[in-house]
Amino acid sequence: MVMDMRSGEVLYSKNADTPLHPASLTKMMTLYITFQAIEHGEFSLDSIVTVTKHAASQPPSRLGLRPGQKIAVRYLIRAAAIKSANDAAAALGDYIGGNEAGFAARMNRTAKQLGMKNTHFVNANGLTRKGHLSSAHDMTIMGRHLFFDFPQYYNIFSRHSANAKIATVYSTNRRFLSAYKGADGIKTGYTSASGFNLTASAKRGNERIIATVFGGTSTAQRNAKMATLLDLGFKRAPSNARVLPPRVPRYLGPMKGAPMLVAQNLAPKASPRPGNRPSPPRADSDAIALALAAAVQGDQVDDSVTDTPEDVAEETDTAAPEMQVADAGTDTGIGAEISASPRPMPSPRAIQMAQAQQAKPAEVTGATPLAQAAASDAASDEPSDIQLASYEPDNAAAAKPPTGPKFVQNTAPQPETMELAQARALDLGDESKAEGDAVEPTPGFAQTTKPQPETTAMANKGATDQPSEVILAALTPEAPAPAAKPRVVARLSSSGGRNWGVSLGLFGSNFAAERHLLTTALMDSDTLGDALRKVATRKTGYEANFVGMTQDSAQLACARLQARGMDCSLIGP
Repeated sequence: MVMDMRSGEVLYSKNADTPLHPASLTKMMTLYITFQAIEHGEFSLDSIVTVTKHAASQPPSRLGLRPGQKIAVRYLIRAAAIKSANDAAAALGDYIGGNEAGFAARMNRTAKQLGMKNTHFVNANGLTRKGHLSSAHDMTIMGRHLFFDFPQYYNIFSRHSANAKIATVYSTNRRFLSAYKGADGIKTGYTSASGFNLTASAKRGNERIIATVFGGTSTAQRNAKMATLLDLGFKRAPSNARVLPPRVPRYLGPMKGAPMLVAQNLAPKASPRPGNRPSPPRADSDAIALALAAAVQGDQVDDSVTDTPEDVAEETDTAAPEMQVADAGTDTGIGAEISASPRPMPSPRAIQMAQAQQAKPAEVTGATPLAQAAASDAASDEPSDIQLASYEPDNAAAAKPPTGPKFVQNTAPQPETMELAQARALDLGDESKAEGDAVEPTPGFAQTTKPQPETTAMANKGATDQPSEVILAALTPEAPAPAAKPRVVARLSSSGGRNWGVSLGLFGSNFAAERHLLTTALMDSDTLGDALRKVATRKTGYEANFVGMTQDSAQLACARLQARGMDCSLIGP
């Protein structure tokens, strides 16, 4: 969908009303409702939000919020708008709507007021859910309302980075903002179900165009398509058009049943230090008796505690001071400090208690048989927090020596496996991980340590048919194979005729040549999308080239660039 931002005139559309997964474009509605609530006094930018467990449990992209943490609204806005943080958007939704369902109802009510006819929201951040849908037309309407209804906040969408209290957040859209002239927003989106989405706005002179793309195959392809659409919009839009802002929806307030927030009553009055958590019982009466008996043996007990194992020393009953005191922030901007929520200390491990009790015999510690039985039960019935992958063989198996040849299972990935995995994961134009609306898929190579059936069968057979030791007969290396005669290749390349290219001329620096290549690729992605960008160092400067093209594609690309008034020449084999 391509629209004149000034008048709302549709300049181009294709499948623009098809309901699709909007991904993080959803956050535009979350932010719109947040701005609306601030404007009508429900709360302020400095109001403090207590992060819910639901918000803190959202998958990446994340700001890194923890349950019970307190943070100002302004920092959640920055994280949701710039970094596309799912936990920040969910925290805003829970704060405004009371819970996810309550906020989704308010989102749908607002969408209906704005005229978004093919939209239905289920959550505040856009993660894929059944029934969570929107269209390119509706998201273009949403972006236009953000621009006209809240111009005082619109600049946040053009920022490349910002301070979000916990960390500095960086824009998921900074690549397009840097590459396209006049671009100043608005929002990216990516999930595996939606593909690469973008609602963008740009201004040149008196003209301002807004457009939306759904379902891009990569960040580079999506940005190139958006550049083409905006170029089309600037070409079709009149130089001077009457500005007709959209109708501002009537403020309806919170949904029924949602808490009404009052900004002036939400300022924190004090920040009390959390008290120590009650210490859980470390053992029963028998264990206490064991400890007292051990303490009586003064000649066997060292007064120092330096030989206490680290895993036991860390599990103290009293929280460490650094876990109790809130981290003092260094930001001098407006907003309350974030209070750190102390983590509950883990309870003692029963298996460690049992091992400590079994360390001394009964005649030394004075433990009763009942205490020893309790310690044994605790050691056998309750597993430890960390389960080891290996196991100890039973006594019968350990007493019998193994027979047959030994097979060694190599768990290290082989070099060719690593190269294939890296080649699959490396996509210089893919920013799905930076956009962070879904966890990046990992390379599909699994390294297993479980012996294969044929290996096990060979081992079992060898246990009865072969001796326990195998002596290799060949101890001397084989004679070297004769060197192969060199072959003469008659063709110039193996690229299937793609030995043509296009030269854009010489530039004063490597950076200038790279930038011109990138700008040109975005400008004419249809003919140059598959070409490789290469800067060749010459005596007189740096030559910007597109290579790896067929003769026909190179001639067509050069003709289209010359039609735009750009220098271009063919490079032949």
